[in-house]
Amino acid sequence: MLRATVTGAVWATKRVDRIPNGAFLEVEMDGGGSVVAFDVLGSGVGEEVLVVQGSVASAWFGESHPPVDALIIGSVDPQSSSSDSSTTSPDPAQPGQER
Repeated sequence: MLRATVTGAVWATKRVDRIPNGAFLEVEMDGGGSVVAFDVLGSGVGEEVLVVQGSVASAWFGESHPPVDALIIGSVDPQSSSSDSSTTSPDPAQPGQER
C-alpha cells in the first residue's frame, strides 16, 4: 500500500468496456513519482489517499479483473498524519464493522 496525494483528474471518454464506473485520477506518491489510479470512492484534488498497485488492484474487482494497475482504496484522515505522533488515533474498525 502506498500513500499519495490526488493532483488532478485524467479524462478518458473512450475506454475498455470491462472498466467499471469510476474516475481516473493522477496521484503523486509520497517520496516522488506519479501514477494514474482508478478511483471508486469519489476522491478530490488535494486529498491524501491510499493506493494499491498490480494484481492486488485488479483483484478487488472480482472475477472480471479489468486492466487496472493502480486503485485508490482509502482516504487518509487528516489527523493520521505520520509527522504528528502526539495525537492518538482511534482503534481501527474490524472487518465487516463500520467506523
